Amino acid sequence: MGHCELVCVVLGLSSPKNYYLPRMIYFLHLGYDGSTYRGWQFQPNVYSVQEVIEKAMMQIFKTPICIHGCGRTDAGVHASQYFLSFKIEKTFDFDLKFRLNKTLPSSIAVFDVLEMKNQQHARFDVISRTYDYFFHFEKSPFLNKYSSYYNIKNLDVAAMQQAVQLLSQYNNFKSFCNRPHIHNHTICEITNAQLFFNAEQNRMRFTITANRFLQKMIRLCMEFLLEVGKGNLTLTSFEKMLSEQLEMPKKPAQPQGLYLSKVEYPYLKMKAAVGMCDFLKVGLS
Repeated sequence: MGHCELVCVVLGLSSPKNYYLPRMIYFLHLGYDGSTYRGWQFQPNVYSVQEVIEKAMMQIFKTPICIHGCGRTDAGVHASQYFLSFKIEKTFDFDLKFRLNKTLPSSIAVFDVLEMKNQQHARFDVISRTYDYFFHFEKSPFLNKYSSYYNIKNLDVAAMQQAVQLLSQYNNFKSFCNRPHIHNHTICEITNAQLFFNAEQNRMRFTITANRFLQKMIRLCMEFLLEVGKGNLTLTSFEKMLSEQLEMPKKPAQPQGLYLSKVEYPYLKMKAAVGMCDFLKVGLS
């Protein structure tokens, strides 16, 4: 059963025959707090961002509309910038942004509704994605949903910085993928990877940009970087993981604090709306 048929089942419809014919294409520019969701992607009997938006679209348009997101995020992962595309039979004469924001829960906000002129696709046209990953090393009651807490002291920051610089020098990330066999290949072109610490070195941000990412690649990358910082993984072994696809035990870092923060298209480059990702950058150099 395809996704469109699954949508009909969830919404109580017998078949997808009432779908709009795909003539007009729109992008939604949005953001979401992923704390309460089991990720972006629609799955039966799972609370996902995609399902919530499609139900809101159904309520507004009175017919099922399939949406296509710019990428998948894991359970608990946020997006301060996200794009989705959808097709409808004809244009509409009401404020869709207003209606969606009124219908959607507070955890999802629509920033822009963009009418596209050609056959643009939110997922297949992406040229790069940027993720920001926030960590704190002193317990805080306010950061737990939006930054990953690790009770770690005296990280070797210099070694971690050296390891991060290696990421853009290689392009095979098989060792940094949870299930490499599900991908056609494990080649990714990383154009930027940096670590930032505050003066007290009790807050950290990892930012990474690439043309594509593998399953749990960023969370595994961060876990290995933390192992370097704790002295449990040498820089030589870290580089061998990149150069020789050296296999190591895999345990992804926590999802809290990971944000999809920038998505670029060849025809569309929009600044991310102000959100929690920007707030958490305060105090980081």
